[in-house]
Amino acid sequence: KKVFIDGSAGTTGLRIIERLQGRSDIELVTLSDNKRKLPEYRKQALNNCDIAFLCLPDEAAKEAVGLIENENTAVIDTSTAHRTDSGWVYGFPELSGQREKIKGSKRIANPGCHASGFIALVKPLIDSGVIPSDYNFSCFSLTGYSGGGKKMIAEYEEADRDFVFDAPRQYALAQQHKHLKEMKAVTGTENAPIFCPIVSDFYSGMCVTV
Repeated sequence: KKVFIDGSAGTTGLRIIERLQGRSDIELVTLSDNKRKLPEYRKQALNNCDIAFLCLPDEAAKEAVGLIENENTAVIDTSTAHRTDSGWVYGFPELSGQREKIKGSKRIANPGCHASGFIALVKPLIDSGVIPSDYNFSCFSLTGYSGGGKKMIAEYEEADRDFVFDAPRQYALAQQHKHLKEMKAVTGTENAPIFCPIVSDFYSGMCVTV
């Protein structure tokens, strides 16, 4: 299978390359640095691959999908752009019935990191009637700094960094975090949770409490 990673220079793209480049059953389609940002070359790569990973900001991911004319190209989007889009399948195979939907789809939205923990805990309880869908949840999620991308990684790992990075830091205080929409939509809860994401001084990993 031919695989193209649009946004291969970012943190997510680099991690996917790490996982795929040693496989003999996959051919990675790559673009040189002077071509990877040019629409005509990206369009060609997107239409000539079997699977395209989009590791891009939301608007750029939408633009990339618009470049695809090959109906056989399967797309896995790591951005938040399509996670609540009815035309896309939510890529969480552990959820009941979801694995078969993913197998049959050419448009798969990769779940958000914080959202995965919340959904894994809450959806089975709502689906089985243990907790009503109008329950008011609160969610605390402690994460490493790698999810913040290259800029945040550099801030945490520079030798003379600011002392504020030594302690856990809560963010998204306005309750407008980009994962809230999918947390609500996928679980079927009627109310978005009070969500407290916290980034701390370790590279990767996550602990979610509901």
